[in-house]
Amino acid sequence: MLQAFGHLPFEWILFAVLAVAGFIAFYAGRMALAAAPVTGGEMGRLHSQPNYHGFFVVMCTIIPAALVFLGYWLIGDNFVRDQLAGELPARIVEGGQLQLSQYIDRLSDYATRRETILTGDALFDAASNRFAQLTGQVRLMTVFLALVVAGGGFHFGRRRINREFRARTFVERGINFLLFLCAAIAIFTTIGVVLSLVFETIRFFTIEGGPTVTGFLFGTDWNAQTGANFGMLPLFFGTLMIAMLAMCVAAPIGLFSAIYLSEYASPRVRTWVKPLLELLAGIPTVVYGFFAATIIAPLVRSGAQWVNALPLVPDNFLAAQPTSALAAGLVMGVMIVPFVSSLSDDVINAVPQTLRDGALAMGATKSETIKQIVMPAALPGVIAALLLAVSRAIGETMIVVMAAGGRALITPDPTSDLTTVTYQIVALLTGDTEFDSAKTISAFALGFVLFGVTLVFNLIALRVVQKYREKYD
Repeated sequence: MLQAFGHLPFEWILFAVLAVAGFIAFYAGRMALAAAPVTGGEMGRLHSQPNYHGFFVVMCTIIPAALVFLGYWLIGDNFVRDQLAGELPARIVEGGQLQLSQYIDRLSDYATRRETILTGDALFDAASNRFAQLTGQVRLMTVFLALVVAGGGFHFGRRRINREFRARTFVERGINFLLFLCAAIAIFTTIGVVLSLVFETIRFFTIEGGPTVTGFLFGTDWNAQTGANFGMLPLFFGTLMIAMLAMCVAAPIGLFSAIYLSEYASPRVRTWVKPLLELLAGIPTVVYGFFAATIIAPLVRSGAQWVNALPLVPDNFLAAQPTSALAAGLVMGVMIVPFVSSLSDDVINAVPQTLRDGALAMGATKSETIKQIVMPAALPGVIAALLLAVSRAIGETMIVVMAAGGRALITPDPTSDLTTVTYQIVALLTGDTEFDSAKTISAFALGFVLFGVTLVFNLIALRVVQKYREKYD
């Protein structure tokens, strides 16, 4: 029974326990209020509606149980692994912490997937059965403890119910705390990401075989796969070139689309065109990458070869590679058009109609009104939309992996294959990786520098937005 319990998806058990306990608690809270005596015969003494009393009992019941489940997620798996490690033969334990961890990982994977099939290895089969048994025991104890504390919370909450009880106050405070907790999780997640990048970057520059800070930031030769050179300038050159090519496509198309939809299009046309335009944001990036690699890249190469064949063009003027920065940039520009058009459209529509009416009343044409009144007033929001599109282009991975190539070059030729920071991060962190080598840790250093560059762009754009917002508010 314990082994079968260890095979069950624990998330289902968690959801079932919390759902049943919450339903019972809500119903009991309402019934407790209905059964509460009316003092003085006045129904007006009821402070909160019955639903608030039900939700109060739900909070008292579910929160302790949820804390128990949270404790299981934090320490339950480690407890099972440590307990099993103490029962394994000495020859496995003496092999080192890495070998022991890999062995237990295999046991965990096998124990969660199998039913009755045996591997033929008596020790492995017995250990996997023991792992499932320990997991079932810990889970059963967790559920039992969760039910106990949920019952205690239910009893506490139900005893507090009466007609004068301020259930609404407690429920609203609980909701406010939940919202604060969600915001805090987002903030601490960001802090955790930044700190992990910082620590790994420091480790990269202090590890044996790692480069100097100057050599990493200003080096022009990147060959991290062999651990020979870690000059990142070619990577950022390729990243910025592809991002700028993408913005050359997305900025005019997205901005002009937003102007048309907000100022010229009829309501019927806008109803059809805007959702169709925003569908581009829902297409998976791997589809864009496949389209770029199979359709756009051959067209770019054919065009480059045609240019090279012109009489006055020097030999091999364009690289005409099978994969190129131009192919990736063009498709990436189409992908980020909705980011520019949708946000710019919302910003332009937010410009007060009185500004347009005033300009038209002074004799300005519609185009003059848009150019001299509407667009300057909407400029902060348009800059924010362009910034979001640039950030999306810099962080894109799948398109550049499939269509841009992988060579670390510094060349102004857009038909040459280039690499980007995100491409190299994927290449360094996939496959058989050793997190003690400079090669692997260099991915974190690249991520940290990319984060810093993006942050600088954000600060510059924020300053520009604040400047023009003060002018046109």
